[in-house]
Amino acid sequence: MVSPCKREVAMPDRRRFLAQSLALAGLAMTSSPARAATALATRAIPADGRRLPVVGLGTWQTFDVGADAAWRANLGRVLARFAELGGTVVDSSPMYGSAESVVGELAAAQGLRERLFLATKVWTQGRAEGIAQMEESLRRLHSPRIELMQVHNLADWRTHLPVLRAWKAEGRIRYVGITHYSAGAHAEVERVLRSEALDFLQINYSLLEPESAQRLLPLAAERGVAVISNRPFAE
Repeated sequence: MVSPCKREVAMPDRRRFLAQSLALAGLAMTSSPARAATALATRAIPADGRRLPVVGLGTWQTFDVGADAAWRANLGRVLARFAELGGTVVDSSPMYGSAESVVGELAAAQGLRERLFLATKVWTQGRAEGIAQMEESLRRLHSPRIELMQVHNLADWRTHLPVLRAWKAEGRIRYVGITHYSAGAHAEVERVLRSEALDFLQINYSLLEPESAQRLLPLAAERGVAVISNRPFAE
């Protein structure tokens, strides 16, 4: 994940490459969806033991296609194939342009909502603004509930976490989490992880960005917090 000002100049070309790569990867896995779903590794969420496939689908740039019919048709095939092969976790954010709307409309059109574990984020300042943004995310995703709501890049987390917990108690979200994309923020992430009760941590972790393995991943295991690795290929 990157800051909103860091945009790629050749975004359509990059998006095309990523979307085509996802489609090709899905097609190359197997011709037997049932066998693929059986073989897909899972991990348990410490909070309640629910198991999730270890491979999820991010939507930054790739699903930010607006109303483009050709792009939506291609992404509809990707989403359907993802679910067919046993994938469930789809992660988005209001920061990702039209991605939430595209995911929500494609999932609704294909009857996939009940098969997906939808994760999104709150990314703004202020309590009222955060509530309004989350309500809009529910509308865009065509769902009365979200499996995982995360405070994006720790934006005003002290304000948002109490609201997320209230929504969890009401059944509007199932899990509460925080995210960040930069090793420069790991010290603050660690402080929040130590002081707050969380279900999920989403953090940058890969062969090229291994820093979170030093303190954050062991701390998450100690605190019973599930981990989502973003930027698994360091872009």
